[in-house]
Amino acid sequence: MSSIFNQPWKLVQNRIRGKGGREIDRFRGVTPQVDDASGSEAWIGSTTRVGNPPADKPNYGCSEVILPDGRRMFLFEAIALDPKAVLGQEHLDSTGEGLGVLVKYLDAQAQYGLQCHPTREFAKKMWNSSYGKEESWYVIGTREDTAEPAYILLGFKEGVTRADWEKHYYNNDIPALEKLCHKIEVKVGDAFFVGGGCPHALGEGCFVIEVQEPSDITLGAATYEVAKKRFGTMPVDEKTYDERLLGAYIYDGCGYDENLKRWLIPRKVLRKGDWGDESVVIGPEQTSYFSFTELSVKGEAELKPTGHPQIGIVLSGSGKIVFEGGEMEIKQADEVFLPYSIPGGKVVGDVKIVLCNPEGAKL
Repeated sequence: MSSIFNQPWKLVQNRIRGKGGREIDRFRGVTPQVDDASGSEAWIGSTTRVGNPPADKPNYGCSEVILPDGRRMFLFEAIALDPKAVLGQEHLDSTGEGLGVLVKYLDAQAQYGLQCHPTREFAKKMWNSSYGKEESWYVIGTREDTAEPAYILLGFKEGVTRADWEKHYYNNDIPALEKLCHKIEVKVGDAFFVGGGCPHALGEGCFVIEVQEPSDITLGAATYEVAKKRFGTMPVDEKTYDERLLGAYIYDGCGYDENLKRWLIPRKVLRKGDWGDESVVIGPEQTSYFSFTELSVKGEAELKPTGHPQIGIVLSGSGKIVFEGGEMEIKQADEVFLPYSIPGGKVVGDVKIVLCNPEGAKL
């Protein structure tokens, strides 16, 4: 029989922070499907806590898992049972007992706030963080009842300078700041890379899988005074606040077409056969910090070992993951954690799965 450490684990679904979430419910087949305060995000296979967790929820943002023996616990607790067996020695040597990647659903009932995230180098300098927050968006749904088609804001327009940005920032003129960024209409299947220092906002109507570095450092476009009124206690010192926000941006804008070439990522086939194919959605050509693929199976396909653990999301269809000693039934919206070694692992059925990897995974 297979050990609990070399077979897939079912993740417990969640919703966290923000208002929205109707499309998350719809995708999961949950009823009623509503936009409410349960959250417009879901953190999937997460060992990362939100930046400012509520006092009564110190592990807010961390995912729970149901082990094959029926035990339910936080994923980080399950990993701690036997880190080497779950993650593998290569992952432990490079990344430690954290996953090194964070996966989410984001469901924009309304536009998210204009923001950027720091590069690793800037995050180390200003937050003493080992991770910045490069990220990516994979559009898996759009709302049909929004005022305009689903869109994102992404990237500076050509010629924008720090002086241009500062002028509107200090005036708290968010609409003017947004006009300095490209607005891009999106469709299901689009994949965007969002580099550190790139201004961006997920627009109204977008439902995406976000794969990113495991960090919650988010830099909104509001001055210290405005942010303090909105959030109350501020974790950042007022003296360094402006430089953390303004210094994090990389002011290297370009024209619309060039911007799309920079951030809209085409698919790259990794392998294919009579069983279907596996394509790289975001990979080493975009970043060395994480990657993810989409595995489309009609029949039977081996799970390709990467030397690292993976987080899987069933996009559509149904089937099963087969491994030495057993099998796990899967269907749309199931979320699974895959330890680094699943001997004999294969996917059987008519099913599409997104497989998310930490840095170092062998594609």
